[in-house]
Amino acid sequence: MKNNRLSLYAALLAAVVMSSCGGLNKMKDTAKTVSYTVTPNPLEVKAGQVSVSVEGKYPAKFFNKKAVLVITPVLKYNGGEVALKPTTIQGESVQANDKVIKYAEGGSFSYTDVIPYKPEIESSELEVRVKASIGKKTAIDFPSAKIADGVIATELLVVKDARPIMVGDKFQHSSAEKIETDIKYAINQADIRPAELKKEDAKKFQQTLAAIEADPKKEIKNIELASAASPDGPLAENSKLAEKRKTSASSYFTKTFKKEKLTKPKDELFTYLVTAEDWDGFKKALEASDVKDKELILRVLTMYSDPEVREKEIKNISAAYDDLKVKILPQLRRSKLAINVTVNGKTDQELTALAQSKPDSLKLEELLYAANLSTDLNAKLTIYQAAANKYPSDFRAKNNCGYIYIKLNKMAEAKASFEAAKAVEDNNVVKNNLGVIALSEGDVTKAEELFTAAMGAGDEVNYNLGIINIIKGKYPEAINYFGNANEANAALAKLLNKSNDQALSTLNGVKSEDAIVYYLRAIVGARTQNTDLLFTNLRIAVGKSAELKANAAKDLEFAKYFQDATFKSTIQ
Repeated sequence: MKNNRLSLYAALLAAVVMSSCGGLNKMKDTAKTVSYTVTPNPLEVKAGQVSVSVEGKYPAKFFNKKAVLVITPVLKYNGGEVALKPTTIQGESVQANDKVIKYAEGGSFSYTDVIPYKPEIESSELEVRVKASIGKKTAIDFPSAKIADGVIATELLVVKDARPIMVGDKFQHSSAEKIETDIKYAINQADIRPAELKKEDAKKFQQTLAAIEADPKKEIKNIELASAASPDGPLAENSKLAEKRKTSASSYFTKTFKKEKLTKPKDELFTYLVTAEDWDGFKKALEASDVKDKELILRVLTMYSDPEVREKEIKNISAAYDDLKVKILPQLRRSKLAINVTVNGKTDQELTALAQSKPDSLKLEELLYAANLSTDLNAKLTIYQAAANKYPSDFRAKNNCGYIYIKLNKMAEAKASFEAAKAVEDNNVVKNNLGVIALSEGDVTKAEELFTAAMGAGDEVNYNLGIINIIKGKYPEAINYFGNANEANAALAKLLNKSNDQALSTLNGVKSEDAIVYYLRAIVGARTQNTDLLFTNLRIAVGKSAELKANAAKDLEFAKYFQDATFKSTIQ
């Protein structure tokens, strides 16, 4: 009896197993009726990651009510594979909390995952692997199904040519000097008193004139002669007096040139100003003085504009007027001579020669300017180093050394130079340049932080932030940072943002003949089925760059043309 019960149990168990396997086998046999949609297809790199979005659809009467499917997308490539996270789907009779697909009407599921990009997966296939089970004792594998082809890595075409900033010089080929003297007159007189010519400033004035004549770098730009009378006495008489003082001063000036054996200046260099009554000078001198009742006198100047009324009212302040006659009015009986001189600096040839032979003889601005005259990077560097050594408290020479080191691809030396510049002055220019170093070292986060802090330092910062945003997969933001710049990276940002026409317009404005410009045009051609655009530019690009030639052979941007004879001949 016991044996009969065991036999019955075994038979029932076998029946259950066979029933279960039969249900799963039916699903396995019709697995091809399940459809999968992958977005995008091919997959794409964005921000250094590959996002996988899959939608699966099951037909009616496919999904066994007791079945559980574990679905695992797998990216297969030459030499390996990457399994994405699995997702579980269940029939309507299963007591669990996974996505339910009903038997009668079928249904669908959605799935997303993200994996890091690595070069090996560019040429790959995405397939789904399904393990089906009913209960805990039966499990079978469905045939794997290919659902997508490879990975487009166009984002990685970004040129990480972050731009450093060089700081300019303040050198001027010419500067201005002014030498001045004045002649004071006795009241109601226009003759120059001998004592006036013996004053120290008069002697110095004559000596300076002689020095100008002897210096080939200096030349007189113009001469100003301003003569005036003090605001006391009749206006008509003061007008005549001021004119006479102009004549005497001009005569003195001419005699001085003759005495010092100087070249007589041309008449057109002279400008004359004659002021009958120097009320402006009166007010200025009064404000700076300790004259009694000066506030009261200043109010008189404000209240009255007529010179005769002014003079009358001021004289009514008798105590103050006595003070004015001693402290203020004598200063206004004068002719003032001013010579504006142009000082011509060293010529470009002189600066270049001295920068190479005697850099210590040059001023900072001259050294910085001289460095820019050279087209040789090493020669520039030598001059900037000399400037940095002689003027250690100015950040510019140190910063510009770093700039040149970047151009020479000596990044360690560039970093040291920028750090030295930062120690002197931590400004936006230096922040940008240290950001360039950070990006070259692969530290995108630090580079972005530094570039953001450097905003306003120049267009270079915006360009650099455009690169950062391409790397981070923020294509619209990158486009905004690039603005209207006709640059390969600006076109790439538009291409990644699916704006093919805008990308082509930008590329057509790029002046560079770099291979990447032609390669990006070829991608536009492939996307828009413009084979002339595609093949013409691809041929130039691969001719200029062996790296791009190798990339084109596997670049899924050109997948539709892999079997095209022209494409094959272009990349061979």
